[in-house]
Amino acid sequence: MPRKPTSREPSVRLTVRAKPRASKSRIVRAQGLQLEVALAAPPVDDAANEALLEVLAAALSVRASALRLVVGETSKHKVVEVTGLSAEDAAARLAASANKP
Repeated sequence: MPRKPTSREPSVRLTVRAKPRASKSRIVRAQGLQLEVALAAPPVDDAANEALLEVLAAALSVRASALRLVVGETSKHKVVEVTGLSAEDAAARLAASANKP
């Protein structure tokens, strides 16, 4: 179960538009804390949500336990909370990851 942030721990929420059944899982576009993420997994049996959290954990260089899907379990539009990063750090890491081929 994901941990809840403490009052001393920074956290940030990301707005994500997920695109399942892509050829490759990757961050397509990052504009601040708003993302468009292509996911190779289909939107079946929570596979796309798990793939999304894996992609974001890798892009942000955080453990998967630092991520929590807050809104949009069955929608393409999702909100993911990241614990342990400031908004500025998260935006910089996501922008760098989105610019990778």
